[in-house]
Amino acid sequence: MFDIAERILEAVDAGRTLAVATAISIDGSAPRTTGSSMAFDGETVIGSIAGGCVEGSVVETCDLVLQDGVARTVEFGVSDETAFNVGLTCGGQLRIHVQAVTPAIVAALRDRSPITSIICEGDDVEVFVEHPPIQRRMIIFGAMEFSAALAPAAAALGYRVTVCDPRPLFATSARFPTAEVVVSWPTDYLAATDVDEQTVICILSHDARFDAELVAMALELPVAYVGAMGSRNTHDRRVASLLERGVTESAMLRLHSPIGLDLGASTPGETALSVLAEVLAARTDSTALPLAVTTGAIHTVSRRVTA
Repeated sequence: MFDIAERILEAVDAGRTLAVATAISIDGSAPRTTGSSMAFDGETVIGSIAGGCVEGSVVETCDLVLQDGVARTVEFGVSDETAFNVGLTCGGQLRIHVQAVTPAIVAALRDRSPITSIICEGDDVEVFVEHPPIQRRMIIFGAMEFSAALAPAAAALGYRVTVCDPRPLFATSARFPTAEVVVSWPTDYLAATDVDEQTVICILSHDARFDAELVAMALELPVAYVGAMGSRNTHDRRVASLLERGVTESAMLRLHSPIGLDLGASTPGETALSVLAEVLAARTDSTALPLAVTTGAIHTVSRRVTA
């Protein structure tokens, strides 16, 4: 439910009563993953639970829950004629639990604490626990147009974004309304701020006064990703300067420079997409190849997520 938490809370605050449906198990191919949720208030749908496949049927179940308050669990599978009729043709099997949005659920969404659902089917009792998503941080160095595009895009993916630049004229909340804005010398800020294994560092301003020192400092930290913007020539100069500073080749392998995937990006918006695509690929240890040329399951639950 956490993926639609803000919209659920807005609806509750507006006085609406909702039922929420959550995918509690998925076997085989399916458009979304376990924990995906959608909510319904009798008129408006919030979110999506299966990429459009079974939503119509799930809404009918939500209606029943809104009428009597009794939680229900429904199943759709490849051999289920109902599933085929409602559009689940991808070959997966879904179990979806539908329940009323209670004050306890609302409190958990506000506090970002785990939500525990008790699922009773006959004599069987199952416990399903939804944990809030990991709060990831992105630090962007350089208050420029590329940063202005990257910051809100990263925030939309759930990152807590900080933009750092020593120039107060450029580092303003007006330019970066979705980010924390820090006016500070980049190396000073990086030395003082807290980072962890979920932190993403994007160095977009390749100012020769601090570029190599900042990159070297970032590579020493236990962060998830370090990327630096620049042309091929800038990258070559950066590498030479890093080697002069004693940065090891193994540490250099952690550096994504020039930053981003080769998507043909040119504009700030396109470049933001290129950077975030590389960050996501690094986080999930993905190939970044077109799905058309890969095989196997698209969504792999066993893949280790590190950022």
